Amino acid sequence: MPGHTEEDLLAVAIASLNSSQFPDALRAWLRQCLAYDNITILAYFQNRAPVPILFKSRQPKVHENISNVYLAGTYLLDPFHDLHINKSPAGVYRLSDIAPDKFRRGRYYLEYYGNTTMVDELVFVSYPARGVSLHVCLGRDSISKKRFTSREIAKAGRISPILISLAEAHWHDLTSEGEYTEGDITTNLILALKQQHGISLSPRQAVVAMLVLRGHSSVSIGLKLAISSQTVKVFRKQLYKRCKISSQAELFHLMLPILGSVSSN
Repeated sequence: MPGHTEEDLLAVAIASLNSSQFPDALRAWLRQCLAYDNITILAYFQNRAPVPILFKSRQPKVHENISNVYLAGTYLLDPFHDLHINKSPAGVYRLSDIAPDKFRRGRYYLEYYGNTTMVDELVFVSYPARGVSLHVCLGRDSISKKRFTSREIAKAGRISPILISLAEAHWHDLTSEGEYTEGDITTNLILALKQQHGISLSPRQAVVAMLVLRGHSSVSIGLKLAISSQTVKVFRKQLYKRCKISSQAELFHLMLPILGSVSSN
C-alpha cells in the first residue's frame, strides 16, 4: 500500500482482527516497518507438526522445500523450534543470536537452510494459546543480500509488543493437546530407530545425535549436558558405531525419514 504510513497500516491490521484479511494486513504493516525479503508465519504445537499460516517471498528457493522437508520433520533441528520447546519468553529473536556454534557447518544448514539463500532472519514469538507458539519470521535472502541493521533490530524490539498482542488476539483459537519436552523427543527417536532400523541407542546417545544434527560442536554439547567435550566424543563414537555410519552426513540421512514421527505423542 504505497503512500500509507505505518500508523495507517497498523489501523488496518487492527480493524481486520479475527477476519481472513488479518495475515495480509499484518504483513503489509510489517513491510512498512521493516524492509524484508520474505515472511513466514508458522504455528508450533505439542502434538503435531507446525502449521503454515502465511508464506510470501520473491525468491522461490526460500519456501521451495518447506513442506516436504521442513514441515516433514527437520523443524526439530531448527533453532527457532528450540524457542517453542524451551518456552522462551515472547519477543523478537535473531537467528544468528540463538543458533548453535557450528550451525552453518551442520547438515541441517548445509542440506536445507543454506539452500533457502537466507542471509538473516528475525522471528517474533507469541503464545496465543496453551501449548501453542506463533512465529512471525521476517527474512533477508538473495534478493537484497543484506542483514538487518542494528537500527532495524532496535525497531523490531519496539514493535514487538504490538505484534505479539495482535498475534495473540487473532490466533487465540488455536489448540494443542499434551506436552512434550526434549526428553519426549529423545524417547520417540529411540523407539523409531529401534522399530524402523533395529538400532538401539541409549538416551544419552540419542540426545547427542539430535544436538549434533542441530549444529552443536562437542564443546557446546558438553556445556549443555554438563560433561566434558572428550566424553561427548566418546558418546558420538558409540553413536556412529551403533548406527554403522562414519559421518554427520550419514547420520542426517538416517534420521531424516523418521524425524516426522518423533514429536508426536
